[in-house]
Amino acid sequence: MGFKKGDTHINRSGRKPGVPNRTTEAAKLTIQRAVNGILDTIQSDLQEIKKDNPVKAMELAIKLLEYTIPKLKSVDIQGTVDINQKIQQISIHILDGTANKNE
Repeated sequence: MGFKKGDTHINRSGRKPGVPNRTTEAAKLTIQRAVNGILDTIQSDLQEIKKDNPVKAMELAIKLLEYTIPKLKSVDIQGTVDINQKIQQISIHILDGTANKNE
C-alpha cells in the first residue's frame, strides 16, 4: 500500500534535520576519546620509536604532517600558442682553436 495524495496518516516522528543518529554519535565520541589519549603521549611515543628505529619514527612523523600541513596539488596548464615570428638572422662565429696550441 503506497502513499496516496491527500493521505494524512504519515509517520512524521523521525529525527529532526541535523540531529545525529545515536549510534553514530556514540562511535564519534569513542573515537574522539581514544585519539585524545594518543595525542597526549604522541611526542614521547615518537621519541621511544626513534631510539630503536629512527627510519620508522620519521615515516610516522611524515604521515602525521599530512594532517597539519596541506598538500600541494600539481597544476596542469594547457593551452595553445600561436607563433608567427620569422627568423630574422642567424649568426655563426667560428673560432680558430689551433691559434694558441703552438705557443
